[in-house]
Amino acid sequence: MLGETSSKNPRISHVSISTGDICSEFGSSSDFANYTVHVPPTPDNNPAPLHIALQDIDTGSSYKDDDLDQTELRISEEEDALLYKVSQPLTRVVKISPIIIALYRILIFVRIVALCLFLSWRVTHKNEKAVWLWLLSVICEFWFAFSWLIDQIPRLYPVNHATDTEALKARFESPNPNNPTGKSDLPGIDVFVSTADAEKEPPLVTANTILSILSVDYSVEKLSCYLSDDGGSLLTFEAMAEAASFAKIWVPFCRKHKVEPRNPESYFGLKKDPYKGKVRHDFVRERRYVKRGYEEFKVRVNALSHSIRRRSDAPAIVAPKATWMSDGTHWPGTWTVPCQNHSRGDHASIIQVLLDPPQDEPDNERGGGGSALDFEGVDTRLPMFVYVSREKRPSYDHNKKAGAMNALVRASAIMSNGPFILNLDCDHYVYNSIAFRDGICFMMDQDGDRVCYVQFPQRFEGIDPSDRYANKNTVFFDINLRALDGIQGPMYVGTGCLFRRTALYGFDPPDLPEDQFDVNLIRKHFGSSSMLVSSVKVAEFQGKPLAMGHSSIRGRPPGSLTCGREPLDAAAVSEAVNVISCWYEDKTEWGISVGWVYGSVTEDVVTGFRMHEKGWRSFYCVTEPDAFRGSAPINLTDRLHQVLRWATGSVEIFFSRNNAIVAGRKLKFLQRISYVNVGIYPFTSIFILTYCFLPPFSLFSGQFVVDSLDPAFLIYLLTISLSLCGLAVLEVKWSGISLEEWWRNEQFWLIGGTSAHLVAVLQGFLKVIAGIEISFTLTSKSSGDDEDDEFADLYLFKWTSLMILPLTIIILNIVAILFAFCRTVFSDIPQWSNLVGGTFFAVWVLVHMYPFAKGLMGRRGRTPTIVYVWSGLIAICISLLYVTIKNSELNGGSFQLT
Repeated sequence: MLGETSSKNPRISHVSISTGDICSEFGSSSDFANYTVHVPPTPDNNPAPLHIALQDIDTGSSYKDDDLDQTELRISEEEDALLYKVSQPLTRVVKISPIIIALYRILIFVRIVALCLFLSWRVTHKNEKAVWLWLLSVICEFWFAFSWLIDQIPRLYPVNHATDTEALKARFESPNPNNPTGKSDLPGIDVFVSTADAEKEPPLVTANTILSILSVDYSVEKLSCYLSDDGGSLLTFEAMAEAASFAKIWVPFCRKHKVEPRNPESYFGLKKDPYKGKVRHDFVRERRYVKRGYEEFKVRVNALSHSIRRRSDAPAIVAPKATWMSDGTHWPGTWTVPCQNHSRGDHASIIQVLLDPPQDEPDNERGGGGSALDFEGVDTRLPMFVYVSREKRPSYDHNKKAGAMNALVRASAIMSNGPFILNLDCDHYVYNSIAFRDGICFMMDQDGDRVCYVQFPQRFEGIDPSDRYANKNTVFFDINLRALDGIQGPMYVGTGCLFRRTALYGFDPPDLPEDQFDVNLIRKHFGSSSMLVSSVKVAEFQGKPLAMGHSSIRGRPPGSLTCGREPLDAAAVSEAVNVISCWYEDKTEWGISVGWVYGSVTEDVVTGFRMHEKGWRSFYCVTEPDAFRGSAPINLTDRLHQVLRWATGSVEIFFSRNNAIVAGRKLKFLQRISYVNVGIYPFTSIFILTYCFLPPFSLFSGQFVVDSLDPAFLIYLLTISLSLCGLAVLEVKWSGISLEEWWRNEQFWLIGGTSAHLVAVLQGFLKVIAGIEISFTLTSKSSGDDEDDEFADLYLFKWTSLMILPLTIIILNIVAILFAFCRTVFSDIPQWSNLVGGTFFAVWVLVHMYPFAKGLMGRRGRTPTIVYVWSGLIAICISLLYVTIKNSELNGGSFQLT
């Protein structure tokens, strides 16, 4: 049943594609490797209609043009329209209003000038009464100006891109001279879904993601789905088998009635009327039948853990600790009670094809899902679906998610070899069924062979309406990444990304020199598998855009991917099992220059950076509706740990050879600045923390960062603040986010800077100096079982040491305001200007900390006593220490720690 290290030959089939398999009508590989088609251009640089283009062809006839039979050259209006559609670009730039962009750039320049004047004034106007306060504040302000500049400069060229899926269909799926039957000429896509822990990532969530992938609007025979189960869990395996079974009625139902979204949990949970716009008379009846089937499917999946436990505890079984499959055999992966060769970090390789590769021709049948369903005229074929769990052994470094992804790259190259790879987290499902086509538009357009990946924005569900902890992260996804799209392209953010396989292989763009395909060189980089080595050239050819138009693009011949697929055989699966063995990467370039890059918690950013460093281009694809949707941790503790993981990865990048400062010349300047900012931003936490403690120190001492509230100081401060507000308004205009989302991002910038980012910097230094490795646990995914309160996790309080410093800052600032106010009121010579200045900055800190304080209250305002005890003690100690030092100075003595 299973393909593993020591298993029997499985009953599955294999597709082995090579250049020799391409239709013979195109001749040998050398005949079509540099194939181009020339169509005479028109003034607008679009190919001329066929009846005009034919006039320029020398047929060798002795008759003049006037003597040609006009009826043979006349093309119907429909054919002309199709030809015109085929010639249209698949993507286009949607320009943002020039007025908005001009104002935006002017404001950036104004703020830069204001910052320079302000910092110059601060340096030349020292506060002699509190030099230490002045010096600390000036150092922080210089860093804030620098960090704002490297964050803002890459935003100078924001763009929007739009796709034309109708033009894609006309070019690749409509009848034409090279493809008379109109069979799909689209390239293949291998979809990777990763999961690692069935307890923290519920199998039902993963199953819904798989069902949404299997039902997308893309050529069935060109689509393959691979699930990487890095935990080797029988629970996940059997849940995926259930999903494959339910897909036989869910996928045809989606195709027949064109339902959206195609995640059954989300679709049946829609609050809007699901029957609106459905004109088929059988829709209501079939929807009820499928919904009942889905409810039964959920019951079976949720009961699997109990079934597996009961099966393994059966008294008739001799080995009670083993985990048993439904057919009475041992599960080769992780057992419920771990033991040698059957634990999370020690188990065999497993490959199981749950859905075989589909046949070449559409399968239109009647009553495909039972008597209650009528699928006549509906293609009931399903894409290939494969369960993969790579081998793990204690003596090998598994390289976390990056290692799992590279194992999938190798296995998929042998089993389906799609020239494009889309990776998704197990909790990110396909929300827009044509999203794959949108991504392929970028890859198949003119100069598409220079595109390494297409990044889709991450969109989330289940977030509280106010987005208290900036979980949507829209400033990053809709401002930063959209701006990078105007330079060299967005960064890779870990999920929702369509890759070119050859770019992942580490090749240079756009045309691969023949010496890169030297067999010995590839074998050294890719390993000893001959099947894997031979698949590289095929993937490169199949990923090319069509050779058409007047340009000199090196493309593949139209119609070259319409040939059928061969069956999968046991030898190929055996080889796929071989390439996911833990020893296979020894003495190869996997994780170094091939595949996902190892050595960083944020392997996604590093992998994308390596591609940009080679000169590749990426694109940002924003669709309507959203391409994918997922879940985000709305709980404060989980959110802080998520930010800690990201920041730690950034610190690792800063101290590694992947630092953009030392990158090659193919990385554009503004793109380089953006990557530099990725490695530097956690270090801002040191200055944020210092600045948050300055207001209470100022209020306790009765001094301020400046000697007096000079009009020049106030003018500079007002100019800097107003220019920032103006930039925010303009960013909202061209990005489409709301002011509230922008403000939430500003608040969490300070919350994260005083907690997770600071710890990340400390951990980074420990790793560099002491070599201490950092490990993280998975963020738990909500299974959505709490129907009474959709935002129950928001109010759940879980203690973490990351909360101590932010809470200390809150208490200290509040105490300082009260102390300074009382002292000023009862003073003989009240210093109101110092009180106003110190209070203003203290309130600025508290306003930013408001979401954090609200999160501590939980649902009923109950916070563990230990939080207040620790924070209160720290605040009191700092206050007493300051008072002691101050009294010693007033008495003419010195303060010493004894």
